[in-house]
Amino acid sequence: MKLNNFRERHFARGRNRTLHLIIIAFFIMLILAILVLCSIAVNKRFGNKVIPADSSVAGPSSENQDAPREPSEEDPVLALLSKAEALASQYDYDGAISLLKSDASVAARDEITSAIAGYETAKAALVRINPQDVTHVFFHSLIMDNSKAFDGDKKQAGYNQMMTTKSEFLKIMQSMYDRGYVLVKLHDLAYETTDENGNPKFTYGDIMLPEGKKAFVLSQDDVCYYEYMKGDGFASRIIIGEDGYPTCEMEMDDGSVAVGDYDLVPILESFIKTHPGFSYKGARGILALTGYNGIFGYRTDEAYKDTNPNYEEDRRQAAAVAQALKDHGWELASHSWGHRNMGAISMEHFKTDCDKWARNVGTLIGPTDIILFPFGSDIGSWTPYTDDNERFTYLKSLGFRYFCNVDASKTTWMQMGTDYFRQARRNLDGYRMYYYPDSLKDLMNVPDVFDPERPTPVPPM
Repeated sequence: MKLNNFRERHFARGRNRTLHLIIIAFFIMLILAILVLCSIAVNKRFGNKVIPADSSVAGPSSENQDAPREPSEEDPVLALLSKAEALASQYDYDGAISLLKSDASVAARDEITSAIAGYETAKAALVRINPQDVTHVFFHSLIMDNSKAFDGDKKQAGYNQMMTTKSEFLKIMQSMYDRGYVLVKLHDLAYETTDENGNPKFTYGDIMLPEGKKAFVLSQDDVCYYEYMKGDGFASRIIIGEDGYPTCEMEMDDGSVAVGDYDLVPILESFIKTHPGFSYKGARGILALTGYNGIFGYRTDEAYKDTNPNYEEDRRQAAAVAQALKDHGWELASHSWGHRNMGAISMEHFKTDCDKWARNVGTLIGPTDIILFPFGSDIGSWTPYTDDNERFTYLKSLGFRYFCNVDASKTTWMQMGTDYFRQARRNLDGYRMYYYPDSLKDLMNVPDVFDPERPTPVPPM
């Protein structure tokens, strides 16, 4: 009897133990199944994103909360705000506001309305710049390698007088930026319109900048990379970079060709990317072109037709570069075809030169209404142009309306007629910095800028 009772109790305990193990196993499997289902749900909701260890994933607190987006999906509101800020950073508040109001589907979003309010406030604080206070500075090709430009040969004196080194240019731009200067287009200063009778007339523009800012125009002469400059430490030509922006090529000592910031155009582009407030509504400089050696480093003149095996391709590439420059805000101008003193040569020679420029350069770059006179010359005295001036009327018949000479003795000089606009320019080169540093004190402290590798004394003109 006792033995039987013992066996029954033993078997009962065994059955209970087995039942407990089955129950435990069931719950373990149930928990695993729940974890698997949760994992699948999370993957469906968030994709394969890696969630940082210190992050928490919480469900939406309301039906209006934005659902998580795929990493590659661009937020249209953020994209719109970013484009608007790019415009506002260059004082185009009207453009920024118009852009933000253009998409009715997001116009009521708090981020949009807040940005618009901020731009309206900033716009209201702008003040009009007096166009007659706007200075115009200019450069030639920048020296990239001082050791080659200043190597003691017969060309050194000219480079020392008329050129600016890369180091000097960067310091000048930084100094002007620090002093509140903002780059504007020549067409921002004055533009052609019509009077109440439909007759053409010029009027000053409305340049609106924050209080304390000052406007300036910039130009570069001889953007042709002449044959005589080869091997002297300058860029060799302008090309269109992989990003679509104009940049430069430069030949290295080993015969290879490097691409980068090797002259004023790409250097200024890089500076403005870093300091967008240095440009008014996307303004860049004016590039003045002769024609006798071609343009932008391409041998495009008709004189090369039989000697340049790449003549047609050079013309095609030069035209493409011209369009890319204009697309990025650069203005193109005549510098005469043969780099002539346009006020001193005979009228016959004057017309021949103008016609050659139109045929060899104008056909590649498209219409322009700007001429920057070589040698700082002019086609008349300081008195206003009139139709009695045969050179003026001939240039006007070719479409020119903006005429720039050189007078570095003044910080600003301009003259507006009914059908033209004139402005004097200031050369920021070795000669000006060495002999007349005080004339540039509104722009820079010359001792801080002057390149110590520049040979002194700078040869007098």
